[in-house]
Amino acid sequence: MIEAKPAEAAATSVAAPTRTDRIIERAKHHLLQNYKQQPIVLVKGEGPWVWDAEGRKYLDLIGGIATCALGHCHPAVVGAAKAQLETLWHASNVFYTEPQIQLAERLTSAFGGADARAFFCNSGAEANEALIKLARRWQHEIAGNKQRSEIITFEGGFHGRTLATVTATAQPKYQAGFEPLPQGFVYAPMGDLDAVKRLVGPQTAAILVEPIQGEGGVRPAPAGFLRALRALCDEHGLLLLIDEVQTGIGRTGTVFGYQVEAIQPDAISLAKSLGNGLPIGAMVCSDAVGKALPSGTHGSTFGGNPVAAAAAVATWDLATAPQMLASNVHNGALLHQLGASIKARHPGRVVECRGRGMLFGIEVDSGAADVVARCRQNGLLVNLAGEKTVRFAPPYVTSSHELTEGLTLFERSL
Repeated sequence: MIEAKPAEAAATSVAAPTRTDRIIERAKHHLLQNYKQQPIVLVKGEGPWVWDAEGRKYLDLIGGIATCALGHCHPAVVGAAKAQLETLWHASNVFYTEPQIQLAERLTSAFGGADARAFFCNSGAEANEALIKLARRWQHEIAGNKQRSEIITFEGGFHGRTLATVTATAQPKYQAGFEPLPQGFVYAPMGDLDAVKRLVGPQTAAILVEPIQGEGGVRPAPAGFLRALRALCDEHGLLLLIDEVQTGIGRTGTVFGYQVEAIQPDAISLAKSLGNGLPIGAMVCSDAVGKALPSGTHGSTFGGNPVAAAAAVATWDLATAPQMLASNVHNGALLHQLGASIKARHPGRVVECRGRGMLFGIEVDSGAADVVARCRQNGLLVNLAGEKTVRFAPPYVTSSHELTEGLTLFERSL
């Protein structure tokens, strides 16, 4: 008698879906598929570390894309938000709330003291929209130049996803399919002062620039360029607008990124790190320029929400403290040192290391998206900036040892 044998290949069992599989499947059914998300589900964070739905731990050196300045769940920020949640969540800007005023005092003091004003919104795009409206209305209503509405921006820049800010963003890949785009924006190559001068005319209202182009590949403005733009604006009666959405609140080692040039812009935009992850944006401008937006000309229902503002006050006090700024300078130098060593060991593969403070990019010759994926597989979270640059925007609380570990994981992922 021949004994029956169990089926082999035909009966191979299929692995049960994981918790991650189930969550991602739900997302595919219900979320608009406009993001190319990495295939993990984050459920917990502490400092520069996060954990996924399967319990795997990652070193997070992108920090919510330059947003979690103090890392995840910083006790001071959690405490401030909790305390405010227990007293008043929302009031709108029909009424005064103290957290908003406390935050405005800090921002205006750092920008220009008594001669400064703050406006609050919810995101960097909204803050940049406010800059655009401010510049046009100042020229039309204060300076009396009704023909001046055009704003000069720079190739490789990024200013947001609204129709106006995506038009200000001089990158066709973000604009495709949204035509007709709003009028009133012209573009110059980053760092090319002569090109900017050729664009200035009787129609020009302002120049909008980032101290470091984050989405454009972590590209700092050339030394002296911001100062030259300030002089050009003064010569022609233009406003100088600085987009500090990625560089502000201490990330580069100064409170604001433009301070590396020792200039005074007319207005700046802030977001990202301001609330340590809670949604809040701000425009800060001189009092003289701010008079262009009197009562009724601009607003935001949620702008300066008490909970977000309270979290931002706690974040600001720690993120802009002298010892934190000094730490960001030190750790920025460490990132450059580590990057230079990797470049020396991988000539040709690593093209260039760029950035300032805790905003750092490593450009590779090809396959940057694959490098980002392998970093994740090796326990490191970073993201792509531009076509070939891997971006690092670590929380300021990341230790030198953790940064070294992160760059070791990056090198392994090459």
